[in-house]
Amino acid sequence: MNLRPHRRAPADINLTPLIDVVFLLLIFFMVSTTFKDEARLRVQLPQAQGEDISSEEPAMIRLVIDRAGSFFLNDQALTDAKPESLAKALAELKRQDGALPVLIQADAAATHQSVMTAMDAASQAGLNQIAFAATRPDDKKAP
Repeated sequence: MNLRPHRRAPADINLTPLIDVVFLLLIFFMVSTTFKDEARLRVQLPQAQGEDISSEEPAMIRLVIDRAGSFFLNDQALTDAKPESLAKALAELKRQDGALPVLIQADAAATHQSVMTAMDAASQAGLNQIAFAATRPDDKKAP
């Protein structure tokens, strides 16, 4: 007669289903994640012939004007479209970063007044180097 208790074998934990679930969650989050690039402000730039610029982007202040006439400084929306507010924001950027050139990216449907307001505000802030962004025409009719 054997009165000693029988020891059970230790339970094995199978990690395969856990790994499968983790990989499925990883794939789900990779597919469903949106990136900042999609949230970027989109403007339809006007077309113009001009010289090519270098591939590396120099440090500059980006001023975007959408078709409604709203201003965005370095991808940050301004609270209002008043020239005084824009000049104050540009002067603050000049104080922080120095006298960098200003790149105006105005939508093709933006009013001429909005662009003139932006240029006037940059001048009031003491920023005299101004460049305009444009796209090249799609037609290849040049001889």
